[in-house]
Amino acid sequence: MTRPRLVTGARLRYDEVREEHQLLIPEGVVRLNPTAAEVLELCDGERSVDAIVGELSARYDGADLRGDVQELVDAMAQRGLVVDAAA
Repeated sequence: MTRPRLVTGARLRYDEVREEHQLLIPEGVVRLNPTAAEVLELCDGERSVDAIVGELSARYDGADLRGDVQELVDAMAQRGLVVDAAA
């Protein structure tokens, strides 16, 4: 996957009552930890996985996040929640 984006109809939100990040999809709600929400916010179909990793690495003092970002994007793609905008 080169330029991930959320599937059509999905959107991110923060539920103030439950104090949790959520991915709203037509079939329901996926609860997200703050890190997953941060990655998915960058999955806009414009940024490559490399660009997402670079941006997050800059936010976190150069941490190597490639494996974690790729794992999350792949897991979300397997669930049909993220697609490749380049395809």
